[in-house]
Amino acid sequence: MASLVRVSSYLIDHPKLPVFQNTHCCLHPNYIPLKRRTSLTISCAFTESNSPDSSLHQGIQPLLQDISESFLLPPDYFAELPNDLRLDLNDAAFDISSGPVIDECGQDMGEALLNLSRAWEAADTSTSSDIARKLPALASLLTTNAKSAFGKRLISSGRRFLSMGQYGQGELQRIAKAMIKAGKLLSASAVTSTNDEKPKMERMLKFGSLQVELTATKANIGAVIAFGFGVICWQLSQGIQSTPESSLQYANDNALLLGKSLRGALLALCYSSTILSGFSTIGLILLARQLRSAKDE
Repeated sequence: MASLVRVSSYLIDHPKLPVFQNTHCCLHPNYIPLKRRTSLTISCAFTESNSPDSSLHQGIQPLLQDISESFLLPPDYFAELPNDLRLDLNDAAFDISSGPVIDECGQDMGEALLNLSRAWEAADTSTSSDIARKLPALASLLTTNAKSAFGKRLISSGRRFLSMGQYGQGELQRIAKAMIKAGKLLSASAVTSTNDEKPKMERMLKFGSLQVELTATKANIGAVIAFGFGVICWQLSQGIQSTPESSLQYANDNALLLGKSLRGALLALCYSSTILSGFSTIGLILLARQLRSAKDE
């Protein structure tokens, strides 16, 4: 008690004595100082900006913008081209939209390329300019495979413009260079992204336009069907062979020879079908095992 009185009197005599407080007693356990939080935010921003996707996107967008600006032409520019250049323009229109363009480039980009192709074929300069203005925004939504397809179409169509030579103030050459440069970058970026991904093993069985993916389950189902068909052919051949020729009645000798020929042909057909069904069953079983082991790897 006496010590407390002495401390109180000492504080009264020295009013300017600094009082130290424990500034860390009320801090949250997850508290991060402001300077450290600032440095963490800056480092995260640098990490995001230096990612391959963002840098690639920043590199492609100016090139696509160059394509858009290169199509800012006089209203009747395409309509006033000579006949030979109009033919080259139609070839460029074919290259930009030929084949399954919607399946390869996506719905939005595919329709834009189709409309751009129609505008070139109709020598509609203003519509072509309006569609080209939308390409940078649509290209940012493309997948890796769609970027590759779009890039190849730009290169092929750009070479058509390049073959037109110098005309006017060099507008066609400017279009060609912009399209080829952007197309090469898009194709290169798609190849890089594809190499980084693990290739997916797919086995397709094609019958004309019909495509069926081969799987272990489908191979086993095919083996069961082939085995059942073989059993049916074997039973049929045994039924034909067990029927004696004397039990059959023929009108004349010609009918007898024809009946024997048909009987022999049916027996040969049934036995060969049975053998082929057996080989098919064994082959499909082995294929199912191979597909299953490849999937497990």
